[in-house]
Amino acid sequence: MTPPLIHLAEAQKSAPVTDWAARIGWVVGLLVFVVFVYWLMRQGWKWRGTLQGDLPELPTAPADAGEPKLMAGPSPATTPGGGGKPPLTMSGRYHGSTTAGQWLDRIVARGLGTRSRAELTLTDQGLDVVRPGAEDFFVPAAALRGARLDKGIAGKVLPEGGLLIVTWRHGDKEIDSGFRSDRAGEHPAWVEALNRLGTTEHSTSTTEHTETEGAR
Repeated sequence: MTPPLIHLAEAQKSAPVTDWAARIGWVVGLLVFVVFVYWLMRQGWKWRGTLQGDLPELPTAPADAGEPKLMAGPSPATTPGGGGKPPLTMSGRYHGSTTAGQWLDRIVARGLGTRSRAELTLTDQGLDVVRPGAEDFFVPAAALRGARLDKGIAGKVLPEGGLLIVTWRHGDKEIDSGFRSDRAGEHPAWVEALNRLGTTEHSTSTTEHTETEGAR
């Protein structure tokens, strides 16, 4: 046998044999690890929900919420010749809620931890949040504490000003709820309208409280 053939035979004999048992073991181990991490996350979620169990039930929209105060931007129906009216809600996404001022202290109780699509309508009565596939809720005008633009909430980070943050009071807790419109250019108008409504309601409540105290 010539030397080249001898070397070829030796190479064939020394070719590594795939250890399928070891590979399968690694894959199974990785899957078990992923499942375990997911289980830990679920347990943490449940534990957080238990700790927040004292959060009252979320308010629901009144039967007569009044006329919308703020209309969303133009839609195809409002273009020249469209003949339609502007939409009365802001469509977008709900990105979660946290304790006010603490963007990582996520609130999961009462379904507030579920991210979802959302439609917002602002009236004199308050802010109505409709969430397909998740629990709707209503923020009464008297509970509004303000609104601002921000970039992060509940671990979700977007470009600067990409989130509409609504601060409101529920029970004895102040909450930040984050929304992003499908048309982010609407955000400043919503901030202005929410702050205006919240300030008006707060001033009215303060005046009524002062007059009641003075009458005693």
